[in-house]
Amino acid sequence: MKEKSRTRQNVILLILVLALVIAPFIVAKNGAFGGSDDQGTAQIKKFDPGYKPWAHPLWTPPSGEIESLLFTVQGSIGTGIMAYIIGNAHGKRTAKKQLNDSDATSSTNNK
Repeated sequence: MKEKSRTRQNVILLILVLALVIAPFIVAKNGAFGGSDDQGTAQIKKFDPGYKPWAHPLWTPPSGEIESLLFTVQGSIGTGIMAYIIGNAHGKRTAKKQLNDSDATSSTNNK
């Protein structure tokens, strides 16, 4: 029975994820999915044409491909860190449970 509820839960979660992925394409059928990098500056210049940015990037990548590569590497490193933390916590919990189970088994055998 527990396995059935877990399968049902997984199916529901999968449907929700698919709905979240597909929804933007349905809502904005002909919309352009652009980034927000320059939209803030464009809006400021629209309201204040004399605006001059006071902060500038320390380094600008030589091309858009390099920028995409660095963004992907950054995301991969973050994902790796999160996976390590989750895996480490899972391993600790499993080891603690096994230790408690073995202690309970040995204490019942000694009685």
